[in-house]
Amino acid sequence: MNRRRTPRSASAEDLLSTLQHLTARARQEVQLHQARVELAQALQRDMLPATLPSFPGLRTAARYAPARDGLDIGGDWYDGFLLPDGALGLAIGDVQGHDVEAAAFMGQIRIAMRAIASSTSDPGEVMGRTNDLIMSMNSTLFATCSFLRLDPRSRELRSARAGHVASVWATADGHSGVTADAGGLPLGIEPHQHYPVARRDLDVTGSLVLLTDGVIEGPSLTIDDGLDRIRRLVSSHATADAEDLADQVLKAAALTGHEDDAAVLVLRHDAAAGPG
Repeated sequence: MNRRRTPRSASAEDLLSTLQHLTARARQEVQLHQARVELAQALQRDMLPATLPSFPGLRTAARYAPARDGLDIGGDWYDGFLLPDGALGLAIGDVQGHDVEAAAFMGQIRIAMRAIASSTSDPGEVMGRTNDLIMSMNSTLFATCSFLRLDPRSRELRSARAGHVASVWATADGHSGVTADAGGLPLGIEPHQHYPVARRDLDVTGSLVLLTDGVIEGPSLTIDDGLDRIRRLVSSHATADAEDLADQVLKAAALTGHEDDAAVLVLRHDAAAGPG
């Protein structure tokens, strides 16, 4: 009578060899992913300014937190730079997406805006020309953005907005609010757009906070509620150090339960000096 032979059981050596092979493959995949993450993070760091300019009585600070998933990289950015006439240029924006392509697109916008801002003093024209340049790249991405130009002597602040969330302000005398400036379409949607320019005098001690929607919007918070929440926070810290206020705003962003990037740009201003 023939009996079926049972398959030979794997030996301990076979099992150990298989385990070593799987472990080596897993280690290689982890190392490859880590290399991608480090490359993405380095790209993000290089896209954001290492320092921000300040003037006597005017101080700036910024914070950035990446999205909670993916490669810890995204399209949110901030910028601050000196212009040829001595004015201060400030920008904050949000590119669609959370990947290397979004970060690269963000870098293109940032560089273009810096170059254009050095040749025109009108924030609306800066935004319009940046938009036309972005449109000429035939990218499928778009971005929201705010650009501000501050004269440190007169304390005149002029700004233009391309589909971006409003800013929050507060002064030492107890006033606070959310900017209601008119804006235009996000960058990269339609060519030849007009961007209205808003004007504000920073002649009273206080703070202006620019942010992206990751700071104020989440599963448990609408944009309007988030803006009011930040307004109350800034109002209670209107005279705080710029760095401290930036930290406080970014901490508040974590409470939204968001999974988006978050960027914060703070402009802390003292009262304008009187004549003489």
